[in-house]
Amino acid sequence: MSLSAVFVLDLKGKVLICRNYKGDVDMAEIDHFMPLLMQHDDEGLTCPVMSHGNVHFMWIKHSNLYLVATTNKNSNASLVYSFLYKLVEVFTEYFKELEEESIQDNFVVVYELLDELMDFGFPQTTDSKILQEYITQEGAKLEVAKSKVPTTVTNAVSWRSEGIKYKKNEVFIDVIESINVLVNANGSVMSSDIVGSIKLKTMLSGMPELRLGLNDRVLFALTGRDKGKTVVMEDVKFHQCVRLSRFENDRTISFIPPDGESELMSYRINTHVKPLIWIESIIEKFSHSRVEIMVKAKGQFKKQSVANNVEVRIPVPSDADSPKFKTSTGNAKYVPEKNWVVWTIKSFPGGKEFLMRAHFGLPSVENDELEGKPPITVKFEIPYFTVSGIQVRYMKIIEKSGYQALPWVRYITQSGDYQLRTNM
Repeated sequence: MSLSAVFVLDLKGKVLICRNYKGDVDMAEIDHFMPLLMQHDDEGLTCPVMSHGNVHFMWIKHSNLYLVATTNKNSNASLVYSFLYKLVEVFTEYFKELEEESIQDNFVVVYELLDELMDFGFPQTTDSKILQEYITQEGAKLEVAKSKVPTTVTNAVSWRSEGIKYKKNEVFIDVIESINVLVNANGSVMSSDIVGSIKLKTMLSGMPELRLGLNDRVLFALTGRDKGKTVVMEDVKFHQCVRLSRFENDRTISFIPPDGESELMSYRINTHVKPLIWIESIIEKFSHSRVEIMVKAKGQFKKQSVANNVEVRIPVPSDADSPKFKTSTGNAKYVPEKNWVVWTIKSFPGGKEFLMRAHFGLPSVENDELEGKPPITVKFEIPYFTVSGIQVRYMKIIEKSGYQALPWVRYITQSGDYQLRTNM
């Protein structure tokens, strides 16, 4: 990777703070960044990597700041961007909001963090929980903390401290799946997939080793078992605690977990998904008069499951007024600043159908502006259910003291990018 320097700039290109890691690039080179960016903007060719001579600028924008990395080597751009986004994540953990004011108010802490996050152009400790053990926001504590560096910094397990103790040892596992669906105006599913993540809340003493078993089709094929439903996971991404070599050899997810909350893994399942909440709509626009909308929502999931906090957002013309609603359940509300109607249903049982009718007046003078055809969007959450059928088969907790620990598993399916196009 090998970065030369990192800069934090305001929107005018003024350097707020910087750190020179290698000294092989003139720090004055940053003066060329803003003119280059403006030149690319004028040409409509905004580019994440820009060059001036043999110096390359890689940058991201966050709030009212630019974070810029410079190098004169052929560095791995994806790693550089991972580091810049990690920088944003760590600063946000410390200052709640990352913006110009928070950088100016916390210069000392920012310098401390830049020193610990990277050394000679290579990332070091990037876990905010570990950094918070010895870099605090109280200046008096900074001097004391320097005398003792946590063992996690030099330890092979850099994401977990030693000596953690709990009276009750538990681990909570959340399997959360988001459904992305696009349905065209004729009712055909054009694209669909499932994006999932497994999140942990670990409250375990010592340095336990955990082994997680899923109904992974590749694992079942390796072991010669083909009973029950299995899933094929793609684009699997793990937390750094997972032993990748072990997973690649025998598909075992083995790890020493971080303390507290963390995302263990994320995955994607590329499969045809039947929309869990099906929407049928009739939107009739009578010129210079009115708009009448009828929307029917049907739960296409198991009857024993219930979708919570369902929101159906129906687009309406920007010049509509005088709304009137009638619903078989829930509440409908007009949001004029967004040009949509929000139909809210707190509890939506599987297999049920509900109806909403809306009536809007239109001005006698027609709006000349051409409006697009925005889709109907749906938000929901279904607990105790996963659309892919993924299951946690076991969670083994091994610790040298031999204590007994309780694993708890919860499944949640929610809407992701869930859109149904209309003929309006």
